[in-house]
Amino acid sequence: MKIFFVASEVAPFIKTGGLADVAASLPPALAAMDNDVRVILPLYAGIGDQWRSQMTFVKYFYFRLGWRSSYCGLFQLDRGGVTYYFVDNETYFKRNGLYGHYDDGERFAYFSKACVEVPAQIDWAPDIIHANDWETALVPIYLNDSKKVVPQLANAKSVYTIHNIEYQGRFGRSIMEDVFGLDSSHFNEKLLSYYGDVNLMKGAIYASDYVTTVSPTYANELQYSFYAHGLEGVVTDNYYKMTGILNGLDMVANDPATDTIITANYTPDDLAGKAECKAALQKELGLNVDPDVPIIACISRLVGHKGYDLITNVFHRIMEQNVQFVVLGTGEWGFEEFFRNAAKQYPGRVSANIKYAAALSTKIYAGADIMLMPSVAEPCGLTQMFAMRFGTVPVVRLTGGLKDSVPSYNPETGEGLGFTFGNINADDMLNAINRAVDLYFSDKDAWTALMKRGMTTDFSWDKSAKEYLSIYEKISAE
Repeated sequence: MKIFFVASEVAPFIKTGGLADVAASLPPALAAMDNDVRVILPLYAGIGDQWRSQMTFVKYFYFRLGWRSSYCGLFQLDRGGVTYYFVDNETYFKRNGLYGHYDDGERFAYFSKACVEVPAQIDWAPDIIHANDWETALVPIYLNDSKKVVPQLANAKSVYTIHNIEYQGRFGRSIMEDVFGLDSSHFNEKLLSYYGDVNLMKGAIYASDYVTTVSPTYANELQYSFYAHGLEGVVTDNYYKMTGILNGLDMVANDPATDTIITANYTPDDLAGKAECKAALQKELGLNVDPDVPIIACISRLVGHKGYDLITNVFHRIMEQNVQFVVLGTGEWGFEEFFRNAAKQYPGRVSANIKYAAALSTKIYAGADIMLMPSVAEPCGLTQMFAMRFGTVPVVRLTGGLKDSVPSYNPETGEGLGFTFGNINADDMLNAINRAVDLYFSDKDAWTALMKRGMTTDFSWDKSAKEYLSIYEKISAE
């Protein structure tokens, strides 16, 4: 099949979150199944020279968007069996950062329209155009408007993936014609109209041929108001064409046996290197170097929906135990300040790293013993998979992808991959942490078996890519 994957960020070229990881891993997995897979993303200022030097210029052209005639430069890079296209327009993308600009609506409307224009410009007729999140939610809408007049798009079907429904692309009604180039017929209850505003994610859910989310449990949760941020009715209305597919990991790139960042390599059969990684992490972060004390780690944005209210409510009770605590991330000022103060209150036992640091996160995966993820909502989550791959046992709340990827440890049978709790309750979370710490101290053999089971679990994209391909084939045949 000919698959056109549209994303606002793609690793390793540019990344702010999990979407970039999916866009980095799913297309190569699909290409490995003998599909013609091409990915398109903006040519941001933050894409480095190491990638720009490998690009070739394809062409430039202009297209209409509302009243504007917009320039579009197109660059190409081939990597790992996938062709990547980069959309060049310095007015929109030569800036610091990817998101958070006053004209993000216009920027990503431009990008979405460019994605629909490119197939005709390169004379390529995709079978599937796969858009992601609000930034490219206009793609299936523009596609439907273009099918009758653009031969290369006549048979294309659209798939739209919701990575996080919290960010929906909601804008005032007044910009629909001038900025998005859409006439008033698009402003209706079965497309873009949403309480008097324009909601791009809502429009994409209705306009696309199929909708996916990033885990089966999250797909089910989105039918409820607690998780759907106002779109529960839209999800329920379209549930007949919707499914959840759990994200995967690049098992080769994330392998403690070969990783070049960590202090020592190790395997499930020889865990000596993990002990070295733990000692090196303790030393680097100013913790007491002690192989017998479990390190509990948190790597995420420091925000309420990641469960940090639960952590701060019982933090001192956590620290009553013989444990160390490491946090890495930035977010809400109150949480940042809490952990800065905790590091002063518990010298040698708490390390607060209020920053984004990719290399340090890998060292924490390798050096920690327990990864804590008490999320209020978690569409998929990759942190728990990274942790298990590096032999760090997760403690998670049963929501979204955490529920789908971390079966609870059963002390009777030894089955499971981590420790879980269901209610959004600090005491329940503390109980799960206590169960993990108790096993760590009381039964080293069981703990080691739990580590090894996580390290050897197949989190690869193979199964998920086959599920996506099955959807592509199904809607293409309809």
